[in-house]
Amino acid sequence: MEHHRGPRQIPVVVLAGFLGSGKTTLLNHLLHRGGGSRIGAIVNDFGAIEIDAMAVAGALGDSTVSLGNGCLCCAVDASELDVYLERLANPAAGLDVVVIEASGLAEPEELVRMLLASEHPGIVYGGLVEVVDAAEFDATRAKHPETDRHLALADLVVVNKLDRAGDRDGVLGLVRSLADPGAAVVPATYGRIDPEYLFDCRPGEERIGQLSFDDLHDHDADGGHEGHLHTAYDSLSFACELPLDPRRLMTFLDSRPEGLYRIKGYVDFGPYDTGNRYAVHAVGRFLRFYPEAWGRGEERLTQLVLIGSGIDAPALRKELEACTNDAPHADEHGMWGVLRYVQGDGYDEAETEMETEA
Repeated sequence: MEHHRGPRQIPVVVLAGFLGSGKTTLLNHLLHRGGGSRIGAIVNDFGAIEIDAMAVAGALGDSTVSLGNGCLCCAVDASELDVYLERLANPAAGLDVVVIEASGLAEPEELVRMLLASEHPGIVYGGLVEVVDAAEFDATRAKHPETDRHLALADLVVVNKLDRAGDRDGVLGLVRSLADPGAAVVPATYGRIDPEYLFDCRPGEERIGQLSFDDLHDHDADGGHEGHLHTAYDSLSFACELPLDPRRLMTFLDSRPEGLYRIKGYVDFGPYDTGNRYAVHAVGRFLRFYPEAWGRGEERLTQLVLIGSGIDAPALRKELEACTNDAPHADEHGMWGVLRYVQGDGYDEAETEMETEA
């Protein structure tokens, strides 16, 4: 099975939450602490903005597209949303991730549905982030009973303003009970979450003719590392020269423990697909594989990074090691579980022909 590396797909993350929960604060934090990544945004009625092209915060330039209605799920349908994403997905824009900050009264489920229905080849759904105001959580649930449903849909829940909550542990426990068991629940103040929760940060690089937010702001301006989220999560790096068995890996992914909310990297399935490595991207319950042709002379390795809170790294490493398979042959149906999570490109299960070695 030959699959050449096509145009890079940009993840589109939906950022939702009721009015006053701190969505804009969180988005601004991502913009200022993006680790060199170029972030585009669709923000309420401001439209599409190439954030990194702005010299200073608030200078929108001529990259604004007005939607005419702050509630995106009411303002546009899937085909219209594609029009707004077209500018941001254009390779010339050079963006790494797009964040849709929804109106405080938008329906997250409808926005996710529109993204999944999108036929734009340059974007891929990157997960739903629901922001909760910890200090007003009880009042919000009373006023907006749909809060519970929104939490159950989210891939990542940010419990914001936790410093203002009277019963921090109680709020966190209640939110965790309402969220999907496979979702991550992350405590935060002032919307400060690590960007790695949402997308792969890339190092800053010299850019001619414009300044990035990383150039404009001192990374230590918040007073050292106190309160930074990297003190609250654990990570595991896994590298292996042996190919992984696709069925064993899918069993591992289907049963990943609570608290393990981010998986990224590349998988070598060996004889199950000798032509491609598989980039993997998981946020909460969301999972996607992207087949990419091996480069000529490229070392064939599986390289994964797992990020979570309270995870048992040694146990996870053993589970991944148990996924290895050095058998020289592959059965013809072994990749079906993986291909369920490959987007389009002719990878329908009924039509897929697996390449095996005799």
